[in-house]
Amino acid sequence: MRWRGVVPAAAAAALLAGCGSSNSSAPPTTTTAPPAASTLRGLVPEPFPVKPGFTLTDTTGRPYSFAQATRGKLTYLFFGYTHCPDACPATMSYLRYALSRQPESIRRQVAVVFVTVDPARDTMPVLRRWLNHYSPSFVGLTGSLAQIGEVEHMAGVPTAILQKRKGVASYQVEHSSVLFVYSPDDRSHVVYATGFKPADYAHDLPLLLKFR
Repeated sequence: MRWRGVVPAAAAAALLAGCGSSNSSAPPTTTTAPPAASTLRGLVPEPFPVKPGFTLTDTTGRPYSFAQATRGKLTYLFFGYTHCPDACPATMSYLRYALSRQPESIRRQVAVVFVTVDPARDTMPVLRRWLNHYSPSFVGLTGSLAQIGEVEHMAGVPTAILQKRKGVASYQVEHSSVLFVYSPDDRSHVVYATGFKPADYAHDLPLLLKFR
């Protein structure tokens, strides 16, 4: 499926489930997809989003340059938080499944990066423990709300909204449910949203590595 081939209202609901609106967009590109794109199961954006360049802090406390650290890899980028009741654990589980279906030669060419939108509760130890449930190789990133908001803008998704109530410690966060996938050519040839299955991720993964 292609974004331009979907009814606008339906596309917004699928790609930005539980989120506010945003006028931001990723830079355009004239990259031409090879024939393999016709067999991809994910949503094919037009034009292809370009991999953003940003630096946040990883779970070891070190600066993580996204573009540099993931250069030449198939890179999955997701914005979420560890207290998320649905989209976040589902997405990480699906990625774990997709990777488990690949040989080691493929897995070492893949990077999974999770950016928390709830840095107050998702401290570095909390984020690391949560990601370890899925894979020790998954990278967790954090920063200030302002820094994270800027990265969301660069990626082209709405800024997360913390639904805090006075005197209540527990709260939820409205955030994008879009999973971006940047191939080695630094373009996102597909994106995923709520409704896709683990088998879809696994099917597309080796195909997406061919975009170089």
